[in-house]
Order: sequence, then C-alpha cells, then structure tokens
Amino acid sequence: MPFKTADLCDEYCGDNCEEVQVAGMPFNSYGGKTRFFGEIVTLKLFEDNQLVRDQVNSDGTGKVLVVDGGASMRRALLGDMLASTAAKNGWNGLLINGCIRDSVDMGFMDIGVMALGTHPLKTVKNGVGQTNISISFGGLNFEPADFIYIDEDGIVVAEKPLIK
Repeated sequence: MPFKTADLCDEYCGDNCEEVQVAGMPFNSYGGKTRFFGEIVTLKLFEDNQLVRDQVNSDGTGKVLVVDGGASMRRALLGDMLASTAAKNGWNGLLINGCIRDSVDMGFMDIGVMALGTHPLKTVKNGVGQTNISISFGGLNFEPADFIYIDEDGIVVAEKPLIK
C-alpha cells in the first residue's frame, strides 16, 4: 500500500508529535525498495552479525528488522547474501544503526535497507547481542511489535498501525 512519511506526519503528528516519533538523524537507502513499513523486530549488537543472520533466516512477513549496531562504522552488519535471504523470507526491510556492504547488489533486491553507511569489512559471528528488546537511536525509541514507516523523506515510528 502506498504511503508517504510526510503525509503520516501531517495526519498523526499534530503540534507536539505525540502519536508518532520522527527520526532525528539521516540514514542512507541501499535496498531496491525505498519505501517500506512493517512491524518492528529489534536486535542490539556490536560488530557481530550472527543474530542478524538468525533473524533473516526466519519468516519476516510484514516485518522490519531494526538493528542497533552501536553506530559502528568499522564493520558491515549486512551484506548481499543476508539481504537476499531476508527478501526471500518475506522481510519488508532492515534499518541498521551501523554499516552494510555489497551496496550496489542490494540496490537490485526487492527489500528496503537503510543504514548509516558502507564498509567492506565483515563482522565476527559469535552470537553476542540481544533480541526483541527496547532500543533507541536516531532520536527514536523502538519497541518490538511497534510499527515503522520508511521512505525517501524519513522514518516514522508508531505504537499502532497507521495504514490499513
């Protein structure tokens, strides 16, 4: 279903933006989808993408994986193989507070990917991190089962679905 984050802000933000949260920092778009939304699944980790691998291998239908990678710019938390797996398993997209790699290849995939930047170095895979917890970055608080809306203009988070 088409949506625009600007329209969602106009409808739900009001004077004090009490119904939705709007990102306070810019992310870059790398996936083939520039507009995506879904129920939030969260991960918190640092330079270790084993939990990302585990999540994208699960059914992600109607969901967006939100990864707090501690804003590390030293290793990539997502590459083309994991992005392809996520797309095949129905994930609508990923928002990564960190880096990705294989950005050109991701641009041709049917998945949304937003991240701080790119880095060619892969991560370790020790499985250290947390799944489905409250996380915060970019001026946003992400709760598992909340909803996220991402397009070319920004990121909006809400406790309930905003589009039907």
